[in-house]
Amino acid sequence: MGAILRALRAVVLLCGFPLLSLLLLALLAGADVLALTRLAGLAALKIVIVSFLLAVPVVQGVLMLRVPRAERPDGVTVTEADEPRLWALVRELADATGTRAPDETVLTGEVNAAVGERPRLLGLLPGPRALHLGVPLLTGLSEAQLRSVLAHEYGHFTGGDTRLSALVVRGRVQLALVIDRFTSRADDKVAAERARQERAAAKRLTRGRRPREVDTRGVGLTYRAMAALYTACAKLYLRASLSTARAQEYAADLTAARITGRDSTASALRALPALTAAHDFYLARYASLGVPVRLLPPRGEFLGGFARMLAAREENLAELRTALPAAPASPYDSHPPIAERVRRIEQLPSDGAPVAAVVRVVNGLTGEAPATGAALDLLTDPARTLAALEDVILTDDARSFRRAADWQELLDTAMSAHLTGADTPLRQALAAYTRRPPTLNDLLTLIDDGALWQLAHRLPLSEQAIAAKGRAFREFARPVLRTSLRTMVLAEFSARSLLHWEFSWAHPATVRLPGAAAKDAASADAPDNARDTDARPGPDSEEVFEAALDAALADHPDTAPLRALLPPSPHPAEQAS
Repeated sequence: MGAILRALRAVVLLCGFPLLSLLLLALLAGADVLALTRLAGLAALKIVIVSFLLAVPVVQGVLMLRVPRAERPDGVTVTEADEPRLWALVRELADATGTRAPDETVLTGEVNAAVGERPRLLGLLPGPRALHLGVPLLTGLSEAQLRSVLAHEYGHFTGGDTRLSALVVRGRVQLALVIDRFTSRADDKVAAERARQERAAAKRLTRGRRPREVDTRGVGLTYRAMAALYTACAKLYLRASLSTARAQEYAADLTAARITGRDSTASALRALPALTAAHDFYLARYASLGVPVRLLPPRGEFLGGFARMLAAREENLAELRTALPAAPASPYDSHPPIAERVRRIEQLPSDGAPVAAVVRVVNGLTGEAPATGAALDLLTDPARTLAALEDVILTDDARSFRRAADWQELLDTAMSAHLTGADTPLRQALAAYTRRPPTLNDLLTLIDDGALWQLAHRLPLSEQAIAAKGRAFREFARPVLRTSLRTMVLAEFSARSLLHWEFSWAHPATVRLPGAAAKDAASADAPDNARDTDARPGPDSEEVFEAALDAALADHPDTAPLRALLPPSPHPAEQAS
């Protein structure tokens, strides 16, 4: 199907939305006429009011003919003077695919490459083009793989796919707006009715009467019915364009294979989901580790550390590249399953173009050019680019955070804060029991007084644990107590600056206690993991530490071994000074 036919189909699908709205308005108007002619008094007035309220969001949706342009991702626009090697590659592949090169290239902080075009006359005439290229993508791909990615994106240009995106987006946004209006109106009705019934129940309680149960069934039903109708319309719209969208992806893959080689294209496709997962992991477990304490990595390292993590975890990445997702992210995802795309490319006959070398076809001249380096090396000054991009993608608030001197300082500060502020179930129960801020000394004293299992009843336990008695209850409660007690002990060491965390790109952080060797412990990969930290001292004191925890949580507890491991508390006079 050519660009003109696809544009016409998009126009027809887009027209279906206002036609549906007009049909609904006609039905509502017909209901009003019937009510006014067949009914009298209050009944007719109620129908008119309801139809008017239903018509308001429909009319608003019809009038929203001008949909705001999709927001461009934050990024740094680079000119040919800024990045001559990158622009040379951009133009070279545009020539090879037989299309016009982008008018601008924007470097972003996403693991993504995308092309866009601002067309005219409903997508029938071309317009300015832009290439959005994620620096994390450059970090994780070789130059050969990047060539395949760019050739795929240019394949969308040659197929005229980018000219129709405005129409498709407009239809989706309009439908989403109207659906959201109906759903919000229904939710508001339910909330108002619930509040009314709760006020009535409160009044009945003050009068000594039994309150009625709050019941909002049926409230907002008409609005939800309208939302369901438009949702069905949206699904039809998406399904009608889905096959074309996925066919465009397959065609773009073939373009990439033709230009850069079968193996390079398959390799790039396998790398993309692995890089996406790795980058999400990196942001959550490394780059944002110090965000809760308003601390960021050194300047340029918020994005720059990604390359070191990839190098250290190559084995994990290899597994991800092998185990491809076999299903799309959504039934309406415009991209086919990545496993199917790879299968189709790998079934192509060998073209003799290995991953490390690709064939350049420019102005009819053919020559082999190595592409073994990392794609990030195409940038003139990667460190400068990473720092500049960091300033753009971070929020204003994040840019005000203090910068750590290095990753080790970031880890030490973040983990110390996580341990100290870990609001474990045991700390909560202890605070409720003693009615003062929980401390480890208070907990050990409470254990010595024989009140441990009374305290355990305040923990969030399963129904089975709550129903248990005696020894059975203690066995249910002991794992929760153990985890929280370990955290409180380590927090005490941390408060005395006796813990040292060893940073690693390859595995979770390790913790070292005074005089102990390092051992894998709580994951420094994630701030949220610190709440449930399972950190342990090194192997030479592991058994002593575990035995002390066991003794403190035994059926007949003994806190002496655990107290012997703890540093002496400062003298009150020292604390005052």
